Amino acid sequence: MDNSTNALNRADTKHVKTSEFILYLIGVFFYTNMTGMVGSYRNAYLVNVLRLPENQTSLFNTLVSVIPFILNFFIVMYIDGRKMGKGGKFRPLAMLVAIPMGILLMLTFWAPKGLSSTVLMIYIVTVAVLWGVMCTFGNSINMVANVMTPNLKERDNVLSFRSICSAVGNSAPLVIVLIIGLIWKDEGTQYIIGAALCGVVGIITVLLGMNSVKERVTYTAEKKNPLIGFGDILENKYGWVIIISEFLKSFRGISNYMGPFLAAALLGSTSKYLLFGLPTGIGTAVGMLVIKFLLNKFNSKVLYIASGIYSIIVNTAAFAVGYMYFQSENSILQIVFIVFLFLIGLQFGASNLLPSMFQADVLEDIEAKTGKRLDASMPFVISIGTLISGTIASALAPQVLYGEGSIIQYIQPTDLEPNPIQSLRTKILLLFFYTIVHGLMMFLAGVPFFFYKLTGKTKDDIHQKVLAMRSKNEAENS
Repeated sequence: MDNSTNALNRADTKHVKTSEFILYLIGVFFYTNMTGMVGSYRNAYLVNVLRLPENQTSLFNTLVSVIPFILNFFIVMYIDGRKMGKGGKFRPLAMLVAIPMGILLMLTFWAPKGLSSTVLMIYIVTVAVLWGVMCTFGNSINMVANVMTPNLKERDNVLSFRSICSAVGNSAPLVIVLIIGLIWKDEGTQYIIGAALCGVVGIITVLLGMNSVKERVTYTAEKKNPLIGFGDILENKYGWVIIISEFLKSFRGISNYMGPFLAAALLGSTSKYLLFGLPTGIGTAVGMLVIKFLLNKFNSKVLYIASGIYSIIVNTAAFAVGYMYFQSENSILQIVFIVFLFLIGLQFGASNLLPSMFQADVLEDIEAKTGKRLDASMPFVISIGTLISGTIASALAPQVLYGEGSIIQYIQPTDLEPNPIQSLRTKILLLFFYTIVHGLMMFLAGVPFFFYKLTGKTKDDIHQKVLAMRSKNEAENS
């Protein structure tokens, strides 16, 4: 049987077992549960529990963006340069860092008492940098989805459900902290207990999930300069579409930053952030299923552009409803606003699901042209753009939120006033950044995809070429 025939046979064969698929998704869910705990509550912990001044919070956000990025430059070269052993290329790394990630998650929400401001800053930055490094290795659990099967439809199915589980897992800490908040009212206690639960369950399920999966995509054994791999990505025009899109999208970090503080201003506690996050999270899960269905009728490019247009419309409408509620406090408007949070979540379905497919397709385009798999290098190169915009967003967000001269003028809690009353102006501005700014960034993120052509027959032809190349590598390595 020749290489092309063998490649076609592998392309039509179902490879992933049902038990393997389920355990993998469970591992992804609880891995993202750990990262979601940090993403949802670390900023609130710094502002409301440690009570850092806005300048220190901005410095922290800048350092924990830049330092891990520099370290990741070397880490991703190591990951892509690893040979595929009996255990695979990515799954051993995810298993290796599961326990350190669980420990660092708890340390993220705990600081020794009595530290001076300088020592405290060194401590929290060190923990955050180590967390960022572990996440780079831990992200191997997501890369596994690209190499579990050479079957294109099966791969896209794995990627789809992986993205759904990631989105739901990312929101799960909101539920956990809300439940804990019903028992313990102290905000710091809520976070450390929530982190401990997420960490322990995350360790167990990641190890279980990675122990069950198998990597089936064949890599060339030829050793290649990883720096050239970075160049291959930067020379790919479709890669640049993703880089520019993600650069623009990452400015929504300012909007995400405001979420817990909006909950505190409106509902009296950051633990009630779930009341915002739950309808949005449900909308995200539904949105992913809708996008998965629509992919049978429209290509990913069209859906992503359409989702950006939808985002600016629905977020503007949500702001209008919220603004009217602030003026009248009509309970019907409150219900309508919750409905709009669900509608906002539908767009998250596209922004969470489709980018992973775009990256997988660009990886195959580069592999077809160069023979190299760059699973770790691709996210790193894309993160160059997100580092710039994300760092700007994370540095600006505290300055926008609170402190002298800030735009929003959010009042920090104190021992005497743990739940300060925020002004109407503050609430409206929090809502503005949480909705309209987010919608605008998602609209702009879709614009570069007008120049994206890696769809339809072009995508299928590239996949067939890649399959033939892998089949040849199998024959040479056997």
